[in-house]
Amino acid sequence: MRLHRLVVTAFGPFGTAQEIDFDTLSSAGLFLLHGPTGAGKTSVLDAVCFALYGSVPGARQSPGSVLRSDHAPSGTPTEVTLELTVGERRLEITRSPAQPRPKKRGGGFTTEKAQSTLREYDAGTGTWKGLSKSHQEIGEEITQLLGMSRDQFCQVVLLPQGDFARFLRADAEARGKLLGRLFDTRRFAAVEDRLAELRKAAEREVGAGDERLLALAHRMAEAAGPGSPAAAPVEERPGEPGLAEAVQTRAALARSEAREALDIARIRLAAAEERQAGARAAFDAARELADRQARHADALRRQDELAARRPECERWQQALDRSLKADRVAPALALREDAERAHRTADAARDRARAILPPDLGDAGTEQLSAVERRLREELGGLEAARRAEQRGAELAAERAVLDREARADEEFLQDAAAWLAGWDARREGLKRHAEAAQDATARAEQLAGRLEPARRRLAAARRRDALAAELTTARDRLTAAREHRNDAHEHWLDVKSRRLHGIAAELAAALTPGAPCQVCGSATHPAPARTTADHVDRTAEDAAYAAYTRADEARTAAETGAAATAEAWEAARKEALAGTDDADADGGSAAEPAVADLTRLVDELSRAHAEAHALAGQTHAAREALGGAEREHEERVAAQREAERRVAARAARREALEQQQADLEAEVAASRGESGSVAEYATLLERRIGLLTGAAEAVRSAEVAARGLKDADDRLADAAFRAGFATPAEAAAALLDEPARRSFQQRVDAWRSEAAVVADRLGDEATAAAAALPPADPAAAGAAHSHAERALREAATVLSAVTERCEALDRLSGRADEEVRRLGPLREEYERVARLAGLAAGTSAENERKMRLESYVLAARLEQVAAAATARLQRMSSGRYTLVHSDARSGGRRAGLGLHVVDAWTGNERDTATLSGGETFFASLALALGLADVVTDEAGGVRLDTLFIDEGFGSLDDQTLDEVLDVLDSLRERDRSVGIVSHVGDLRRRIPAQLEVTKARDGSAVRLRTGGDALSG
Repeated sequence: MRLHRLVVTAFGPFGTAQEIDFDTLSSAGLFLLHGPTGAGKTSVLDAVCFALYGSVPGARQSPGSVLRSDHAPSGTPTEVTLELTVGERRLEITRSPAQPRPKKRGGGFTTEKAQSTLREYDAGTGTWKGLSKSHQEIGEEITQLLGMSRDQFCQVVLLPQGDFARFLRADAEARGKLLGRLFDTRRFAAVEDRLAELRKAAEREVGAGDERLLALAHRMAEAAGPGSPAAAPVEERPGEPGLAEAVQTRAALARSEAREALDIARIRLAAAEERQAGARAAFDAARELADRQARHADALRRQDELAARRPECERWQQALDRSLKADRVAPALALREDAERAHRTADAARDRARAILPPDLGDAGTEQLSAVERRLREELGGLEAARRAEQRGAELAAERAVLDREARADEEFLQDAAAWLAGWDARREGLKRHAEAAQDATARAEQLAGRLEPARRRLAAARRRDALAAELTTARDRLTAAREHRNDAHEHWLDVKSRRLHGIAAELAAALTPGAPCQVCGSATHPAPARTTADHVDRTAEDAAYAAYTRADEARTAAETGAAATAEAWEAARKEALAGTDDADADGGSAAEPAVADLTRLVDELSRAHAEAHALAGQTHAAREALGGAEREHEERVAAQREAERRVAARAARREALEQQQADLEAEVAASRGESGSVAEYATLLERRIGLLTGAAEAVRSAEVAARGLKDADDRLADAAFRAGFATPAEAAAALLDEPARRSFQQRVDAWRSEAAVVADRLGDEATAAAAALPPADPAAAGAAHSHAERALREAATVLSAVTERCEALDRLSGRADEEVRRLGPLREEYERVARLAGLAAGTSAENERKMRLESYVLAARLEQVAAAATARLQRMSSGRYTLVHSDARSGGRRAGLGLHVVDAWTGNERDTATLSGGETFFASLALALGLADVVTDEAGGVRLDTLFIDEGFGSLDDQTLDEVLDVLDSLRERDRSVGIVSHVGDLRRRIPAQLEVTKARDGSAVRLRTGGDALSG
């Protein structure tokens, strides 16, 4: 990746457009970016990051409104354009953050949305071709081309030296966080979490299987019953390996005992069945003998009863015979009854019809009544024309009523429309004002939302700042105590060492052997060996004092690291709480610390104002809809008013024509209706009279016909009775029987005869007669013996059923237990395998000697690569003195994997990187940053990084070290790279000819390009 051109407008401290030609600067290989404090050196790097990723690095990330320069004119938009080459493609990225702009109509401001544009240069045509205007598409395209996220880019291209200085001094956990963010080892952490989840799941499955196995053991104990070997409780608990074998052993014992009980129950049931069969046969024989004796006695009794009922049966037979003869007279009797009933009905109808006729027609005959009827019908036919005229008059009246209702409705509508239109202007103005107020509230809500979120972040930072202040005081107290303890331990160790050195002669003399040479002088004679004194100290005491000093020193280092981390967190929280304050200068200088109460009050006020504006803004659509609906209603009412006026005029002419037609029809109807109220009423009267006359004539004719029919029926009845053998018709009617009575008599006769046949048959049965001659039977005793045998059989069957169910239950439960044991085998093996892998990955397994997590192992490999790449440059910067090495040794009780030490070639010792001086820390961190850039570049797919920036830190170097560092940086040109140094160290201006100077003024900052002493204004 190589930068060509950067143009910033109204961005950060730059109030006007500033253009930076990176091609000119990069041609020198090494260039300097300098300027006074607060001029905007870091803002140039922020602009590069913003153009690529749409946001600025790390802690400087803030809302879009903060990116806009306070020096920019209101009409100048904030914009950053970056031209660069990635691979073989030359691209141009233009970005504008969300920012306020003046409204096009009226006063005030509105928020302009963020915009992004990506173009590519076509070398064939020499023109730029647009690729995308989508934030998401551009972000994905740039990330894919560079192969790095924003955090990785800021770490390996911008090279913030302060971060790497902290990285050198940090503990393993802090290093792990930075390396994990750069190399994206989340997938390895996900593997650890996944293995832990699988281990827990397998453990739950194995535990659940053991619980089910124990439950089956309890159920088998219940099925086996008390006293059974299977009823004893299982001693093994879930998770123990002998549980399955114990459950299967108890199941086998229970099944064996149950099968023995089943064989015994089957033998007892067979014996009970044999005894019950014999008792059943004896009981059936006794019951059959008693039944035959009872049937013979019953037949004798019924024979006597039949003899007593014989006369009555003969009377029933005689009644049936007379009824059969009377059946031949029955049709004549029925005909006579029908004729008499018809005669009575006809006479009654005739009397009723004559009662409602006029007095002059009360005794009239059929012919006279028919003549009057014909005359009335002729008169009714002459009224048809008058009836049509009357009906038409009614229709006209109804139409006039409809016109009257329509006229009243139109009059009411015109009055309502006039009243509504009178207040139209005032209503329209009110709706317009409401819609405009809601529209203004939308812009106000957006502005308040842009202020509310930063205020909330400042409030949270202020709360963290206050909490960290107390923690910082405690950490500093611990650090002071640790330092004092370390100094005391160091003095004690030196004292012990000195005392041992003073008594070293006695310690050597104690090892002398007569005749053996001395270790010091080589003599075999030892005339006066030294003796130990009371204050002599041996090697064990010295080692113990040194170990105590080492522990104290480590405790002091840990306290320093903790205090530094707490101070860094407090400073970050303090700066975030100060962000956006008016009294904080551009360099992040000191400002009045905002109180939590003040920030809380500010957040509450902004939240309340934002809620009110948002609620009013939510009514914008409804207000516009209400205004549009009111205007449409106004147009509809005006059109309806005109239509109503037209209908009123047309209705008056129609009413006059209807009144004239109705007057003509009323004159015609009056001449035809007579004294009745209407023609229809007079016609109804005539129709009713005609109906009465027709009914009366018909009733008279029916009465005459019924009288003739009654006389014929009497003659036929007398002749039929004589032919059937009855003296009078009344005698024949008395002999008749209805069907129910006849069936009753016949059934009684048939029942007597059937019973007589049954009795005769039973008395003639030889077996029954023989049984009657035997002594009386006793079925009760035989029944009692049979009942006893039945109970014994049921009891034996119940016992057999219970034992059978017990065997089946034990077989079924044993089968389920065997299936559960077979199923648990693979699960237990899977659990042991997963638990072993999870322990290895999490660093808790005994097999993992260094207790390294999988993610730490991967990061350790990356750190080893970084240390190797950094050492190549660190040795040059330190004239071959220092080498960075990775250490996977454990420190205290912590896990191993992410240690970083420096090897000093002058002493040959390996020591912690925190012991480096300020200048040494700078060039060590610079070497580490460059090495990390190389490793991350290779990790990102080998994307070539042709432009790098180094931010501050050169002021801590002496002249010789500065030369060596610049030589290393200048050697990067061998790989066709250009390096930009961001610094305000004066000596660098003399050493580096290519410079980009940033100057500040009251109207905003500006850039100026210098190459070989020449200056080009930006």
